[in-house]
Amino acid sequence: MQTLVLASTSVYRKELLARLGLHFVCTAPDVDETALPGETPRQLVRRLAELKARAVAARHPGALIIGSDQVAVIDERILGKPGDHARAAQQLRLCSGKRLDFLTGVCLLNTATGEAQVDVVGFAVVFRRLSDEQIEDYLRREQPYHCAGSFKSEGLGIALCERFEGDDPTALIGLPLIRLTRMLEEEGVNVL
Repeated sequence: MQTLVLASTSVYRKELLARLGLHFVCTAPDVDETALPGETPRQLVRRLAELKARAVAARHPGALIIGSDQVAVIDERILGKPGDHARAAQQLRLCSGKRLDFLTGVCLLNTATGEAQVDVVGFAVVFRRLSDEQIEDYLRREQPYHCAGSFKSEGLGIALCERFEGDDPTALIGLPLIRLTRMLEEEGVNVL
């Protein structure tokens, strides 16, 4: 089997990929994630997933490289990683009682052929109405300042939800394993 490389330093993506039971290495892609003028959120994550994979290609000739990127979108507006408590509280107040769409771009690049499979997988979270006290309690306990939209479903964030909408819950965490499994199979890597 070709070497499998995850072009990411995300602990969450690493944990997700490990679920497939395949040996892989992680490499930081070091790319500028700034949106281009007029670029839609879907176009952005698609471009960045491939850009991340291609950014590490020279260091891993003959490998299969996985790139991924995610944004959270509400009312056509991207909510990034908040970075601090105040921005996280602001984001969660905005999401209260609304639907937040997570768009996750995934790319599987075969460096031997230069061919890339690229896709975008959506998954939505519908938030219940949240009081300021609930938001503050969640942020104090979870501190999701490095998570898009200030939301971490694999922890206490589940208590913020009314429901989930989508086909692949791993897309919400940052790496859509259902789609990735199909991509790997197209490259001759059978997970099962």
